[in-house]
Amino acid sequence: MAHEYAHGAAAFRQGDDTAYMLGRLTFNPLPHIDPWMSLLMPALLWFASDGRFTFGGAKPVPVNPRKYRNYRRGDIIVSSAGVIVNFVIALGCTLAFALIGLAAPALGPSLAVADTAQRMMVLGIQLNLVLCFFNLIPIPPLDGSRIFYHLLPPAWGARYRSLDRFGFLPLLVLLVLARPLLGVLMTPAYVAIYYLLALVRPYAVGDGWNIFQS
Repeated sequence: MAHEYAHGAAAFRQGDDTAYMLGRLTFNPLPHIDPWMSLLMPALLWFASDGRFTFGGAKPVPVNPRKYRNYRRGDIIVSSAGVIVNFVIALGCTLAFALIGLAAPALGPSLAVADTAQRMMVLGIQLNLVLCFFNLIPIPPLDGSRIFYHLLPPAWGARYRSLDRFGFLPLLVLLVLARPLLGVLMTPAYVAIYYLLALVRPYAVGDGWNIFQS
């Protein structure tokens, strides 16, 4: 939800009020639910993998690049906004993990509270880094495809942008039929997770639970 809100807020700052007019500049999750991305695709992936894997997302925020004050600059900023927010949230969870660990001695017998809170921060780190780097994959309709488009020569960019007409099909192929490739593309996320967790490992609390093996 924060990811999609960031797209809409960035577009609004670049001169596009489409998301604002449609009521998408809100942290209320209901306007961001998409029947396909939020419900059907996660269910399909869950059953197709026998419960081993699933993935979903929110309804993409509508934007009108023609309203940007500067098309190229605006498109790059808006496309990058969501992944930047995910990365910032991951860093925030990392900081919160360390602060919880520093405050834990003052809790005395209530260390279980700090232990649970740190587990939540680990999930926040993992989830947001996965979302960040997944959305950077240059496959339509992911954000990375919009950024990658501006790195191509105009003729190649036009051909590449034509893939948008296939909607979510390229993404579905990647998720269902090209899982090994997906694992390779997500390597930066796994590396970032490893290093952030290693950074805060000295602040971990709790007995008998090694969060760094999760």
